[in-house]
Amino acid sequence: MFLNKNPYPKKRITTALLLAAGTGSRLFPLTKKSPKCLTLVNETSILERLIKSLNQHGFKRLVVVTGHLEDCIRNFLETRAGNIKIEYVFSPLYKTTNNIYSLWMAREIINEPFVLIESDLVFDPSLLTGMLYPDRIAIARMKPWLNGSTVTINPSKTVDAFHIDARNNSKQTRYKTVNIYSLSVASWRRVIKKLDQYVLAGRVNDYYEAVFRQMVAEKTLSFQAVFFDHKPWYEIDTIEDLASAEKLFPSKIRRALSVFGVKPNPLEDTDLYARHPFIKGSLYAQS
Repeated sequence: MFLNKNPYPKKRITTALLLAAGTGSRLFPLTKKSPKCLTLVNETSILERLIKSLNQHGFKRLVVVTGHLEDCIRNFLETRAGNIKIEYVFSPLYKTTNNIYSLWMAREIINEPFVLIESDLVFDPSLLTGMLYPDRIAIARMKPWLNGSTVTINPSKTVDAFHIDARNNSKQTRYKTVNIYSLSVASWRRVIKKLDQYVLAGRVNDYYEAVFRQMVAEKTLSFQAVFFDHKPWYEIDTIEDLASAEKLFPSKIRRALSVFGVKPNPLEDTDLYARHPFIKGSLYAQS
């Protein structure tokens, strides 16, 4: 019998990979002159929130895959990186490819364990604690408004299958992917080989979850589940998502917000999100 066994036997991860090449078309016109990751959520951008969280957890290196308006990201991080070393990979085909290609673009610059994060996520910084060790996946319990990729897990809390959407006709419990993963060096090398196959076959418009789904099915990739149910998080794809995220991450100082030049009535609820119901997105579960 082993007592006081260390639940985190592997070394903590200090490198993060941010995929921020996309045009963020569903957030237009907010992304016309600014990349998606610089979208403000109650006066603080998605990227600034992430940088603060990474610094809080002792990250030393951030690799950013850029594309749309990359100069804006570089200029922003020039003075806000804190103790983190920032490196960039530009994806020249960002207008015609998906995140599988962005991930593939990072294959040569990262050779250590890392946390993979999408550029449209806001989350409570404490949630990142469980992702600081290799081969993990952030998931949350499904709710009616959630959509996108889901997973099923086995009794040991390891992912046994990825599913392409949230529909569930079986009795198995499905969990929403939060789009934060951690990878060991060995797993990353296997992922790169599979990414090479997809890109060589011209499958550059897939999501990288297609690779993860195939590898998990082939049992060449394994993820331990980390649950994001106990604190807020949100995936911001649309204006409606932004409105909902602002309710979960309120400003310290309440103020009247404008939507495309329309000022709220100060005699009514002045929050932007009050005029936008929870249409879609990834709200944290409350149980």
